[in-house]
Amino acid sequence: MCVPPAAKKSPSTSDGVWKSSYDPIRDADLKLPSKSQVKAAIPAECFDRSAVHSFYFILRDTLWAAACVYLAYSFLPVTPPTPLLSLPTLTWFLGWNLYSFWMGTILTGHWVIAHECGHGAFSSSQLLNDVVGFVLHQALLVPYFAWQYSHAKHHRRTNHLTDGESHVPSTGSENGVVDNVRREAHYAKLHEAMGDGIFAGFQIFTHLVIGWPLYLLGFASTGRISPLDGKPVGGDIMDHFRPYSRMFPTKIRTKTALSTLGIFSLLGLLLKLSLNYGFLPVFLWYGAPYMWTNAWLVMYTWLQHTDESVPQYGDDEWTWVKGALTTIDRDYGIFDYFHHKIGSTHVAHHFFHEMPFYKADLATAALKEFLGPLYNFDPTPWPVAMWRIARRCHYVEGLEGIQYYKSIEDLPLSEDKKKVE
Repeated sequence: MCVPPAAKKSPSTSDGVWKSSYDPIRDADLKLPSKSQVKAAIPAECFDRSAVHSFYFILRDTLWAAACVYLAYSFLPVTPPTPLLSLPTLTWFLGWNLYSFWMGTILTGHWVIAHECGHGAFSSSQLLNDVVGFVLHQALLVPYFAWQYSHAKHHRRTNHLTDGESHVPSTGSENGVVDNVRREAHYAKLHEAMGDGIFAGFQIFTHLVIGWPLYLLGFASTGRISPLDGKPVGGDIMDHFRPYSRMFPTKIRTKTALSTLGIFSLLGLLLKLSLNYGFLPVFLWYGAPYMWTNAWLVMYTWLQHTDESVPQYGDDEWTWVKGALTTIDRDYGIFDYFHHKIGSTHVAHHFFHEMPFYKADLATAALKEFLGPLYNFDPTPWPVAMWRIARRCHYVEGLEGIQYYKSIEDLPLSEDKKKVE
């Protein structure tokens, strides 16, 4: 065990709310383990990669997807019945929603395997990894090589306030909060107009419905430092499509262009199918499941590193191990089966991304034993946790030192609102 007895605390709760046991401010004198020490605690077999084993999971997921398509094709007409206000139309609407949810859920498994390819965990051959990952991700409108790079940066700089990538917290001033106590504009005013619950719903909508395309286009959640020149991004757009985007260093421009070409090729195919068969069939069979897949992947990333009790680090405090320790495992029930436990074994994944997912259970058990209270597992049901995070994790006060998420709910109402009341 790497943690001294004085630091051995059970996961704490306050009014039934989970809190991380590790507080880097309170536990400033605690010596954290090194990456090599953590790796030594994990069975060596966890790092064995098998292309055959990995292809089995592609086959399994594809059979589930084929079954889903078969059932929908057998029982659901593409054209809605008439009249629209009728029981057959309601059945049609519910049936296609059921298909889109489960198809999107199943395709998230393919998405996770492509993500494994990007990390080199699919097999020992990086060429095979990239070929399989490119096919799977591009089929889901993910620019494989571009996202492979930005996601690797997310792993290299997890919860780094200035050089992190994906779900990088915004500051109070960026949210329209002046001096971290007064609402002036932007989200702070929007929250006041909406109220706590509606704003939380809006947060969930923006994350799960439009968050992924906004991120790929460079309009949300990107880092503050450009990998191209190491300088602040400023007002530049850090998208995943332009080879000359400041999201990427020069060396991957060709790969970025290849990914973008793949995206436009698939979009062209979808457009041709829409012109030939109509927009509705293409949306029902592909578009709606695609949106569910996007929702799942954004939700996982959001919940894996976000909580009021989990720190965010400025450049002066951040270390790689500290960043990895900000990861949170959660139980996703039946969805762990379809999503290869990407959310319930994510601590192990962030320490060693080259480890195949089918070894992550064994590695997680070893990590839990070795890290003790440094290991984060939130037993809160994930929908409840998502709602709590949507209400409580809005901004950080600054970009230096050790920061924790703050909630706009805790700010006093503006003077204008007080006058109305």
